[in-house]
Amino acid sequence: MAQPSGEFRQEAVRIRGGELVSGGLLVGVGAPDGSEAGTCPEEWRPRPRRIERSEPARGPVGGVGRAVGPLALGAGPADLPMLDRESDIAELLGLLAEGRSIRLVGQAGSGRSALLSAVAEAAADLAPGGVVQLCGHRRTVPDLLQDLFAATHHAPGYRPDPGQLAAHLAEVGAIVVIDAAEPSGAELEQLLAAAPGCAFLISAAPDGPPLPAGSRLQDHLVAGLSRFACLALTARLAGRPLDVAEKAWAVDLWFESEGLPLRFVQAAALLRQRDVSVDALVAAEDDRMDVFGAVDDLVHDPDPAIRENELRRTVPLPSVAETASPAVRLAEGLSEPAQAVLRLAVALGGECPTAPHLPALIDVGQGEAALAELADAGLAVSIGGHRRLTAGALELLAPHWPARGCVDGAAQHFAWWVGHSSVSLEQIAAEAEVVIGVLLADRTAGRHDAVVRLARAAAPALALSLRWGAWERVLQLGLEAARRTGSAVDQAWFHHEAGVHAICVQQPSRAIAELETALTLRSSAGEQRGVAAARRMLDLLRAEGRQLPAAAPAVAAPGRAPVIRKIAARVPAGLKSSRRRRAAVVSTAVLTLGVLGTAVAMSFSGPDEIKGRDPHNGRLDGGSGTQDPPFPQSSGSAGPGTAGAEPGGPAGQGAGPEPSVSGSASHSPSASPTRKPSSSPGAGESPAPQQPPAPGQPPAPQPGQPQPPQSTGQPSKTTEPSRSPSSPASPTSSPPAASGSPTAPGGTAGPTTPGPS
Repeated sequence: MAQPSGEFRQEAVRIRGGELVSGGLLVGVGAPDGSEAGTCPEEWRPRPRRIERSEPARGPVGGVGRAVGPLALGAGPADLPMLDRESDIAELLGLLAEGRSIRLVGQAGSGRSALLSAVAEAAADLAPGGVVQLCGHRRTVPDLLQDLFAATHHAPGYRPDPGQLAAHLAEVGAIVVIDAAEPSGAELEQLLAAAPGCAFLISAAPDGPPLPAGSRLQDHLVAGLSRFACLALTARLAGRPLDVAEKAWAVDLWFESEGLPLRFVQAAALLRQRDVSVDALVAAEDDRMDVFGAVDDLVHDPDPAIRENELRRTVPLPSVAETASPAVRLAEGLSEPAQAVLRLAVALGGECPTAPHLPALIDVGQGEAALAELADAGLAVSIGGHRRLTAGALELLAPHWPARGCVDGAAQHFAWWVGHSSVSLEQIAAEAEVVIGVLLADRTAGRHDAVVRLARAAAPALALSLRWGAWERVLQLGLEAARRTGSAVDQAWFHHEAGVHAICVQQPSRAIAELETALTLRSSAGEQRGVAAARRMLDLLRAEGRQLPAAAPAVAAPGRAPVIRKIAARVPAGLKSSRRRRAAVVSTAVLTLGVLGTAVAMSFSGPDEIKGRDPHNGRLDGGSGTQDPPFPQSSGSAGPGTAGAEPGGPAGQGAGPEPSVSGSASHSPSASPTRKPSSSPGAGESPAPQQPPAPGQPPAPQPGQPQPPQSTGQPSKTTEPSRSPSSPASPTSSPPAASGSPTAPGGTAGPTTPGPS
């Protein structure tokens, strides 16, 4: 990663700007008054192209690739072959060949990432789409789906909406390997359902919840290594054979740690530090003999290794308690540059910046060597394009390695860096977690002005790099810091950006709340251009809301078979066992009955749920996130389930008047004959003629009127009042009765209870 030249403290911070396409929206990022979104013209919309296996790009922006893959237990994959994992690799390859999806579970430090990398390298020819390696560290499910899309399609600067994404990923047939995945439970099921033709191999957190019933995933336990493998691993990393005492010490560690490979990587680092102490004793003895005499009578050992072994016995081995938590002792044996990098990583919450940033942050010239020293000691691993501390190291080192001002100026450096023209979006995506770590460190230190400056500079860059989970997190931290500083201008900017983010992820209710807050703050601050920008976004939401399709009508009983066929068609073909097929069919039937039951319940409940709602609180396009209320239908398109109140109920008990075509409902008892009446009368309104009943259905009885004769002995339904087509209401009705009861078709008030049936 190339570091831009120049002194960053002497250059002004520049905001990165650009455009991207999100679904059907063209989003302009980095404008002075805030980002804006608009409808993307059809000729500007990207045409994603599938990436063939022969092409080199097989990973997303900032994701895991061959150059920055997970380190195999602290060393390069070519330098340290897998030990005692042949059976695991063979079993996982067999399951992936059958189309199964596997979740690797195990304790922290059990070598899940190393096993993941070995299986990914061996599974290159199992699927037609090859292997796609992703990084799950600090990624949400939408981020992972976007990474999978970017790894399999060529469409720079394009983030499809959920519907488009599902259409593109449905054609992908690859083995998807995700390291350090943070989503679990239903989120993982959503990830698998979005790419039904892929087989997933996921390394999840050790403390994740169990898999739900009927999951496509199956757990594979990654246990510790055997005693022989642990001894061989320790000797290989120590660089020499182990003596009798060291073998006994390693066996005790194997019993205590249950064979976790990471513990033996760190144990080998402790042995190397012990060898350094032995070398210092040998050198001191040689110097003492040369300086203080006995040169003529010096007796040389026949083998210098004998004397070295004798001096090694004088240096005690670490105790089992020290090897159980060796982070502090390992840190004390590091070189000064490595200790400086380690202190910086602790201050940033465990995230290590890449080597080009270290000279500007902590004045370390050989940053790559320092990071490699941390990896060799088992204190850091490579993940997602940068390194971070291993599990448990941060908690052990934080009390002993305070920051001591090592993050002072880091916010200013990264604010300049993300806006520099020589920095690519891939580099910004790889450093997203480091930027968030700097924000959190400055927030803890009380430097809220620095947090605001860095957040305003980093948010547009992260949006353009399509790291939208990090984009949202940066906006939250910036808004919190702006509130602490009391700057209304900064608060309005962050609210505006959060509203644009909500538009992009199709959460219009949250977008309206954020933009209205930004509009209020900018109006009070006198920012006329900012007010205009916020109003344009609100107008976009209203326009998109009017273009939404109407709600689907209730599903009738004869539609059960098509619904079952559609749901059953989405069952993955990889479920080959009969037991899983039966479970899938049962789940499909339960889901279908639930959908039908909900539809029938909605048809009898009436439109009370949408009464009094904001007409702009609906979804843009059914995206993920919180469920937003649907937009109300116009009065001219009333569907099923829009009947009025029950007879005999109090006034206003039923559904309120729905908006008419002109945008408002009539509440006058003597409406003009030329005006279209409301579809569902409310309190104090004259009832309007409703739609005729379906063919073959008898009309419902009217209050105060005799019931029409029944045919075939079927009971009549008296739950909802309706009008006979033969007796329409007159355009001008008399005022309602004082009791608020429904008005009869002839213009007179009917009784408070229905007539006899």
